[in-house]
Amino acid sequence: MSLKRKVLTAAAALTTIGGLTTAGTVFASAATPQSGAACISIFSKKLGTPAQPNFVEDILGGVVRVGQPVILKEVHGSDASEDITPHGGTVADFYAAGMVSAAANQHYGSLRAVQQEFAPLGVPSGLCVGLARVAYQNEGLTLQPCSVPGTTVWILAPDLSPAPGFFPIINASTTDFRHPFAMDLPPGGSAGHNHLLQIHTRRLQFRGGTLPDSQLWSAHFGELK
Repeated sequence: MSLKRKVLTAAAALTTIGGLTTAGTVFASAATPQSGAACISIFSKKLGTPAQPNFVEDILGGVVRVGQPVILKEVHGSDASEDITPHGGTVADFYAAGMVSAAANQHYGSLRAVQQEFAPLGVPSGLCVGLARVAYQNEGLTLQPCSVPGTTVWILAPDLSPAPGFFPIINASTTDFRHPFAMDLPPGGSAGHNHLLQIHTRRLQFRGGTLPDSQLWSAHFGELK
């Protein structure tokens, strides 16, 4: 088995994401029964809580296509568009596999990193949550081939979070390590039945030493019941 394949199939991301562990904890998720315990649901501190995430990462329309927007959508246990499987290890692991730059490894090597593969009904698509090019301000998240280095790898940085259990998620293609590009909700963004809220990237915005809720995320694992 190649090193790259070992990274993509690492089980670590299933048990530890940003300091959250599944041991002794029951996690709810948007995953369908077919996707089951292998799935992960990312939700925003701005819109939800661990007890009630409300809106989770979703592939618009459930379409398996490069460039398909990644949005937040209301939790639904039978919606395959919310079936996302994590594959992860440390940033150093991804660097060894040729998936992140030497600079990213130098700054973040010991941190956990993850690729989020769209797997509707548990079937891998080969497409991951990512960016169409090197991260820039207000770039929308889309599905991209999981083989694309950098832009499909996300770095979890719990040490930068003022809120236990929540963390910023930095895109590994960032080249500005003082103000890295990370997952963010649009300013004033909300979500609802008739409002599609695409996740995008934005430089981390420290305000008085803290990050806004729009740049803090958490994860739930498994099937929603």
